[in-house]
Amino acid sequence: MSGHTGKPLVVWRLLDGKPGHESQSLGLVQALQRRLGALEIHEIRITTGWPRTLMEWLFKRFPAAGGVPTPALLIGAGHATHLPLLAARRARGGRAVVLMRPTLPLRLYDLCVVPEHDAVERRPGVLITQGVLNPMTAQGPHREERCLVLVGGPSRHHGWDSRKLVEQIRVITGSAPQRHFTLTTSRRTPDDFWTLARAAGIANLTLVPFAQTEPGWVAHQLAEAGSAWVSADSVSMVYEALTAGVAVGILEVPVRRAGRVPSGLERLVENGSVVRYGQWLAGGMERLLRSGRFCEAERCAEWMVEQWRLGA
Repeated sequence: MSGHTGKPLVVWRLLDGKPGHESQSLGLVQALQRRLGALEIHEIRITTGWPRTLMEWLFKRFPAAGGVPTPALLIGAGHATHLPLLAARRARGGRAVVLMRPTLPLRLYDLCVVPEHDAVERRPGVLITQGVLNPMTAQGPHREERCLVLVGGPSRHHGWDSRKLVEQIRVITGSAPQRHFTLTTSRRTPDDFWTLARAAGIANLTLVPFAQTEPGWVAHQLAEAGSAWVSADSVSMVYEALTAGVAVGILEVPVRRAGRVPSGLERLVENGSVVRYGQWLAGGMERLLRSGRFCEAERCAEWMVEQWRLGA
């Protein structure tokens, strides 16, 4: 089913103000748009705490959406949206879709879209995904001569070694002098990495600090690039690069502790979706290979359309 001729499907998108969460719901909504055509989307910002929202649930009220048409779908990601999704559905109807493992029981929602690394048992009403959803698409020229380098920073699961990371980038860029590399950082990137990267003086590398990028900059760069190298701590960016349709290499950083998120990245390595720096180096500087079509938001949208006969 690729479209419909009736009235547009009404979708409420509950937002908690956190870019990472809002990116997930945007990815799903855009995937639904590509399958169904026009949607009537209403973005509702969640500003009330759980005590007040619980009262709204008890009395079947949801004033945040006063005057908004009755929804067919309610979509939210992030702790702050978990109870409001249920309050909104109780007050106005529709199917409640929660992205990532909710703090409330899974059975309360019509669909839970849960990353594999959250280790949720497969059951009706639960869709397991590889990584969290994102709004990337594989469209773009994907020029082989262009490569994007995405650098994160220390995290709960990963330590950091700026010197070793810059050395990896120096070897990668040096192996392909005909290719142009563009590197950007994140909020977590330590200052010494930037100092060392600039001091390396790599001729075919352009450095763009995170503060100088605009919304949509990474998506545009991934559409232009044929490949990307992503530091291992930036797992969400790994999935975004895969969804964008580029070949993906993993820059190695120290592992601080084992966990579900690093194990999810290891599964991508094992199935050949991504290549670690050490593998690439041992392979005699072989070119990174694209893993093929990867779009979990599309797969989720397809499930919803077919199982719920949306747009029929």
